[in-house]
Amino acid sequence: MMRIGLLGCGNIGHIIARHAGSFTISAVFDQVFARAGEIASISGATVYEDFDSFINADFDIVVEAASVSAVKRYAPEVLSHRKDMVVMSVGALTDAGFRETIRTKARENGRKIYIPSGAIFGLDNLKIGRISTIKKLLLRTTKSPASLGIEAKERKQIFFGKANECIKSYPKNVNVSVAMSLAAGMDTDVELIVDPAVDQNVHELFIEGDFGETYIRVTNMPSPDNPATSYLAALSVLSLLEEIEDPIIVGT
Repeated sequence: MMRIGLLGCGNIGHIIARHAGSFTISAVFDQVFARAGEIASISGATVYEDFDSFINADFDIVVEAASVSAVKRYAPEVLSHRKDMVVMSVGALTDAGFRETIRTKARENGRKIYIPSGAIFGLDNLKIGRISTIKKLLLRTTKSPASLGIEAKERKQIFFGKANECIKSYPKNVNVSVAMSLAAGMDTDVELIVDPAVDQNVHELFIEGDFGETYIRVTNMPSPDNPATSYLAALSVLSLLEEIEDPIIVGT
């Protein structure tokens, strides 16, 4: 059975702990020790007070559910310790230099870096963009003013541009666009819209290429315990973990 080291013990960490099936959580680390203790009480994992002790513990893969800064700080060490890594805070990979650093580390140590689909569907099929030309790759995300931390009395577009620029201004809100860019091998165009009439995040994907065209619309339900977290994003991590050791892989 696969053993997981959980890096970050917030809402997503709790969901992973409560739904562990074909894997176990063996180790947990969070800068807030009490939060790590909560996960340990659910999973029976060992809590570590410092990262060095955590990364030297006996487990197979690190699941990051912390922050962009945590990925940048810890990912190279995770890979150097010959452990695979699941990265939720994919915004860290907009930095091309950092992305190449961890790719090199992973290759040197025979490791893998996994990026879940997160809050959207269809991410795996975007990989065709690495082979056949995609002419249009657009993400239109609509969110409430509260989720963006701003005030607005009417629907309006607050950003239009490339994903790697959008995440600089809205680092907690557009991980989806970064994942799309990595999958397709090209930067995603982003329209970010604030709308006081919506209470759920809406992601619309527009893709056109030599293969044809497609449109995907996803309305995210918030996590039951934390409205700021997409429940679909948490479920996508669980799906990935359940699939890693299955010899039959479904999807691109």
